[in-house]
Amino acid sequence: MERLAVIILAAGKGKRMHSGLVKVLHPLLGRPMLSYPLEVTLGHLQPEKTVVVIGHQGKQIQTSFSDPRVTFVEQEDQLGTGHAVSVTEPILGGFKKTILILCGDTPLIRTQTLREMLNHHQDKKAVLTLLTAHLEAPAGYGRVVREVVGGVNKIVEEKDATDRELEIKEVNSGIYCVQAPFLFQALKKLRSDNAQGEYYLTDIVEIAHREKRKICTFSAPDLWEIMGINTKAGLSKAENILKNRRRREGNEE
Repeated sequence: MERLAVIILAAGKGKRMHSGLVKVLHPLLGRPMLSYPLEVTLGHLQPEKTVVVIGHQGKQIQTSFSDPRVTFVEQEDQLGTGHAVSVTEPILGGFKKTILILCGDTPLIRTQTLREMLNHHQDKKAVLTLLTAHLEAPAGYGRVVREVVGGVNKIVEEKDATDRELEIKEVNSGIYCVQAPFLFQALKKLRSDNAQGEYYLTDIVEIAHREKRKICTFSAPDLWEIMGINTKAGLSKAENILKNRRRREGNEE
């Protein structure tokens, strides 16, 4: 695997958790949710740089994770996922290889899936690779809009989607492999003229398509891997999935 840097987005408050504790610090089987994507990256992928974007309760997050291999960057204004990634440019702007972008609230992602996705991205010499999944009930996810011949045109967020786009079953996980030079160039072209008035990271897909860059997708082998935790009910579901996964993997040893 070629040189790698990782960005983990962890700046959101998580209002739907209905808690005074920032979402990524909620315990999942006794450990903060954020510790899972950090363990996958630091423990197994071993990137050259790992940057965590923080916002709400940022100091508390930094105190909880003191690994010197992690660099924290604050997103002072919550202007969207595109803006969140852009605040990492002072650290990663000179990096020339692959950046893996993860979400701090997606703790079920597996190391093997990310390795296979990274290998696919690099083997295909793609500028951008998306981790996607096909869901029968895709509500809440951005939809992957493709050309008739199968290439990816764009990702449309649910609040901006047409009725026809809402029927699409292929969804965006929020996990990306992207070549660093393209990423930071594309981020400067983002606009906030959408339903939420934010700078969407997903819009880099349409920019890549418009510039005729190579875009690939990689399908998540297990739909639960892309589940974002937004509520306490979701947290409870994730705990059950992790318990079952550990029990199954223990029986396989």
